[in-house]
Amino acid sequence: MPLFWRIFLLNALVLIAATALLLGPVTVSTPVLLTEAAVLTVGLAAMLVANALLLRVGLAPLQRLTRAMTTIDLLRPGQRPAVGGQGEVAELITTFNTMVDRLEEERATSSARVLSAQEAERRRVAQELHDEVGQTLTAVLLELERVAGQAPPGLREEVRQVQETTRAGLDEVRRIARRLRPGVLDELGLASALKSLATDFGGPCLSVRHRLDADLPPLGREAELVLYRVAQEGLTNVARHARARHAQIVLRRTGTGVELCVRDDGHGTGDAAEGAGIRGMRERALLVGAGLSVVPGPGGGTEVRLSVPVPTPVHDPDRNGRS
Repeated sequence: MPLFWRIFLLNALVLIAATALLLGPVTVSTPVLLTEAAVLTVGLAAMLVANALLLRVGLAPLQRLTRAMTTIDLLRPGQRPAVGGQGEVAELITTFNTMVDRLEEERATSSARVLSAQEAERRRVAQELHDEVGQTLTAVLLELERVAGQAPPGLREEVRQVQETTRAGLDEVRRIARRLRPGVLDELGLASALKSLATDFGGPCLSVRHRLDADLPPLGREAELVLYRVAQEGLTNVARHARARHAQIVLRRTGTGVELCVRDDGHGTGDAAEGAGIRGMRERALLVGAGLSVVPGPGGGTEVRLSVPVPTPVHDPDRNGRS
């Protein structure tokens, strides 16, 4: 029965009972006798309790829906309030779940377009850095080499210092280009790209180790790019914010796919709200149906864990040697 009719009928019963008492033979003495007061009090309490129970049972699903509406996050798909109640209440919860499904699908589609455009722009900028800025600095470096050979002894050392500065600038441009467009990912694969990433972020203040399984299942290009970008963003957060001394990249095979883990021994995230970097990782994870968690590490610091599912290949018996 719809909530409206349940509340209406209960209130109607209360009014009918009150009218029957007024029109019936039951009277109240003046002054009111103790037994009459007790009967009136019990009757009033019974009607109030019945009304409260009906409202509590009828509105409980709406309270659950309200809590879900305040806590749901489109970057954490799958959170849905359970459909409960009857009539309009159940229909309202079902409609809300359908709306969230549509919003998640639209969010995933728009995020895919944005990230695809972002990767294209990264490739364009990296190509320009490599082809234009890199070649210009290389030409300057060669010219300085020629000038150093012809310079007087008093200026030769200064020219050498300019050479070293130019060479450092060229290395920095190449490093930025590699981060913008992971060419090693396309050429040598995911494992080599993650090893190169660990080398780039390692230094005197931060030691980055890696442990990568050799028997990884076949991954699509999009899944490999998501794994690489999440590892890159995780190490970027470690280098910028964690004040860590050690970090580790772990890539292992699981029963349903692969799992990437980036952990450090820094001070952790505490109660700080998620920043743009973590939300960006969540958006990338949605592209391949992966699950992302950012939790405190087992020995302190922070642990970023990305679980990427890999579809199981379908076994076709008709292809097993039949002529």
